[in-house]
Amino acid sequence: MIKNISLVVFELEQKQSEMIEKKLKRIDYAEDLIVDLTLKVKHDKEYSFDTTVHFKWGPQAHVTGSDFDFNAGLNKMMDVLDNKIKKEKDKVQEKK
Repeated sequence: MIKNISLVVFELEQKQSEMIEKKLKRIDYAEDLIVDLTLKVKHDKEYSFDTTVHFKWGPQAHVTGSDFDFNAGLNKMMDVLDNKIKKEKDKVQEKK
């Protein structure tokens, strides 16, 4: 899985960068199913997380999360992303 993280309008602190890496480990179970993951982090009045995942069998999933707190926004996005990946994984396993 190729991970691309891009920032809009601000710089990540070391602590925030480590938090993103830690949270992305949560989807390691699907590493062999994902071609690439693109995460865009934007900070205006609140933190916005915009993620696109491309699966090996073609489709892609797009999820977002936002909050005034960095960690809360990241957690919201990861919860939705984790659910999307599980649903896609289940769909593929049903077709086998």
